[in-house]
Amino acid sequence: MTDSRVVRAALVQAKWTGDTASMIDVHESYARAAAEQGTKVMGFQEVFNAPYFCQVQESEHYRWAEPVPNGPTVQRMQALARETGMVLVVPVFEVEDSGFYYNTAAVIDADGTFLGKYRKHHIPQVKGFWEKFYFRPGNLGWPVFDTAVGRVGVYICYDRHFPEGWRALGLAGAQIVYNPSATSRGLSAYLWKLEQPAAAVANEYFIAAINRVGVEEYGDNDFYGTSYFVDPRGQFVGDPASDSDEELVVRDLDLGMIDEVRQQWAFYRDRRPDAYGPLVES
Repeated sequence: MTDSRVVRAALVQAKWTGDTASMIDVHESYARAAAEQGTKVMGFQEVFNAPYFCQVQESEHYRWAEPVPNGPTVQRMQALARETGMVLVVPVFEVEDSGFYYNTAAVIDADGTFLGKYRKHHIPQVKGFWEKFYFRPGNLGWPVFDTAVGRVGVYICYDRHFPEGWRALGLAGAQIVYNPSATSRGLSAYLWKLEQPAAAVANEYFIAAINRVGVEEYGDNDFYGTSYFVDPRGQFVGDPASDSDEELVVRDLDLGMIDEVRQQWAFYRDRRPDAYGPLVES
């Protein structure tokens, strides 16, 4: 028999407001609303404080980048975490040094402590998603952070198409993985409700899949929202969010289900890492 340990978790999908200051204000408002509902962990969408500028390749958009954790946005989010008592997953455009830019998510504990960051590994370069123009591939591995609510990991947008990082997070003990994204209607839209539930099943943890919503000023990508939580059995926790409107999603996640599913399905027991060498041989 497994123990039930329920964590109230939230995510928010938002429309671009037109400037960073108001975009941060909107997310702070959603965070306070989530905290009033008893939320203990919350995540935002990919580069939450900026537009999805990767629809174009223009050097002017380096202006959205800032240091992590010493930049203004992450420091402000640390204060918000302290105020609300929530763990926060905060995706931003990171500049580490001149010419060193990453698509990054900061993880902040419920007391405002900066726990660390994840840098997106897989960087797309296709029409509407010209990310290699801006971002270096992530180089910090797949960290899992010990937070006030449990062990939290991050995988960012295009990463979700690659099973290796999902597995690395599971092997490192992740219980909840936030997957902030910016994905639009079209070629891969039908994968949105397929890939993350499949990853949750294969790796037996909870996933928070977050997407932007709406059309923004730098292109015609139509971000379709439909953000959701999915459990280790691959089932949605409540309904996915709207495909056209902003929405705060708050759900109760029973972390006890992780042990229950791992005992029943035993995927980790039956792994064969001794046989997987050819998968990574060049």
